[in-house]
Amino acid sequence: MSDLTTTILDRIRDVPDYPRPGVMFKDITPLLGDHGAFSSVVDALADGLAVDKVVGIEARGFIVAAPVAYRAGAGFVPVRKKGKLPAEALEASYDLEYGSAVIEVHRDAFSPGERVLIVDDVLATGGTARAAVELVSRAGAQVVGVSVLMELAFLKGRDRLPDVDLRALVVV
Repeated sequence: MSDLTTTILDRIRDVPDYPRPGVMFKDITPLLGDHGAFSSVVDALADGLAVDKVVGIEARGFIVAAPVAYRAGAGFVPVRKKGKLPAEALEASYDLEYGSAVIEVHRDAFSPGERVLIVDDVLATGGTARAAVELVSRAGAQVVGVSVLMELAFLKGRDRLPDVDLRALVVV
C-alpha cells in the first residue's frame, strides 16, 4: 500500500446508516481538515494532466475539483443539480441506487475542443460520472479523464465508464 493510500484511508471516516439505513457513508471531512493530506490528494489528482478545464460535480466534488483546477492551471466548471445554474444549461439525467436525478452545466462553459478533466470525491455506481461525461461531450469539449479520490469497487461504477480514462487514488 502506498503512503498516499494509507494517508487517505486513515482520514476517511465510515458513518453507518447515513444517509439511509444500510448505507456506509464515506466521510472525507477528516481528510479535508488535514492540510498535508488534502494537499497530497490535490497534487495526485492534478499530476501529469494537461487540461483546459476541470469539472467538479456537486457538491463534494466542488471541494476537490476547484483546487485541482488551480494546481493544473485550468479553469473550474461546476456541474450542478437541476435548477441551480443561473444561465442557459444543458442537462443529463441518471439513475441512483434509490431513484433518479438530473445534473446541469452552463451551455457556454466550454469552448469546442477544450480538454476537460472531471473530478469527484467518490465513484459509486458511476451514474453521475457518466452523466457528466455526456454533458461535457454534448457541449463540444473533450473529456480526457475522470479522477476520483475513492472508488467503491463493489458498486461497479467503473463498468459504466469503459470509454473513459478513470483514475482513482484509492479503491475500496
